[in-house]
Amino acid sequence: MRFDALAAVALAPLVAGHGAVTSYIIGGTTYPGFTGFSPDSSPETIQFQWPDYNPTMEVSDAKMRCNGGTSADLSAPVEAGQNVTAVWSQWTHAQGPVMVWMYKCDGDFGSSCTGEGQGWFKIDQMGLFGSDPNSEDWGTGIVLKTLEWSSKVPSNLAPGNYLIRHELLALHQANTPQFYAECAQVVVSGSGTAAPPSDKLYSIPTYAPQDDPGIMVDIYQGGLTSYTCPGGDVWEGFE
Repeated sequence: MRFDALAAVALAPLVAGHGAVTSYIIGGTTYPGFTGFSPDSSPETIQFQWPDYNPTMEVSDAKMRCNGGTSADLSAPVEAGQNVTAVWSQWTHAQGPVMVWMYKCDGDFGSSCTGEGQGWFKIDQMGLFGSDPNSEDWGTGIVLKTLEWSSKVPSNLAPGNYLIRHELLALHQANTPQFYAECAQVVVSGSGTAAPPSDKLYSIPTYAPQDDPGIMVDIYQGGLTSYTCPGGDVWEGFE
């Protein structure tokens, strides 16, 4: 696909309002993400290829899993207990949670590891950390300021091939949730043996109902002073 000046103008309104993870920093190495609007020039990447920056609007949409992405060419090594930092080139919404999920592959990456089924577990999340939902005291407010989010892979996580999924849920429009999620392939090493229990495992899509109060919410009305992220709690890495 040729990405010329005319295409840039046509896409400007869309890109200005949305965003996607564009690279990852793991163990001091930067891994480029997928270049969705110029795929012919996109470098080989650990990130699933995705079709666009557009938000997913329904929790049951198949795009919820990895923004409609397919498997990646590469994977990145990460030690259990090490941080994975996602980097965005742009982000514009300050109200909403950040949620980071992982999924263990049964075998190799590729067509056998698409993230299908009840295998996703949270390793990190941040919702509203103040008392005013109409403020920037949100996980996505931090991304707005820093364009980064760093999460520790659980120290006792069993080694293997995993997907890591970064999700931003924008709540700036009342009762109109916008989900932005991308997935990448990582190979976890270490001597850990832990795996999340069944009550911490979810299917994506549909890790929560559309009417979940953490999804369908009006941050401007109703006296909201606290917020619970949808999809359950973080698994800390203990059996």
